[in-house]
Amino acid sequence: MDRGAVTHRQRPATVGGITFFNLEDETGMANILVSPGLFHRSRKVLLATNALLIRGIAQVTEGTCTVVADQVLPLDLQGLASKSRDFR
Repeated sequence: MDRGAVTHRQRPATVGGITFFNLEDETGMANILVSPGLFHRSRKVLLATNALLIRGIAQVTEGTCTVVADQVLPLDLQGLASKSRDFR
């Protein structure tokens, strides 16, 4: 499972309805691929939530890792106990 804050949502016209998400957490960025069927079933969560919990299969090609999602859940960040560590 991967989880993080959504930083990008992209749906290029040339990839047949596949939607790409980028998630970021304290460990770095994750590339997420969402099929048209999963997007249709989870549309509300995918478009209205700022953080997601993703289950899927990791595919590594030429040093790039992409998680092909098979389940998407909202991740609530409202109750975080810590604040951001900003520059001083």
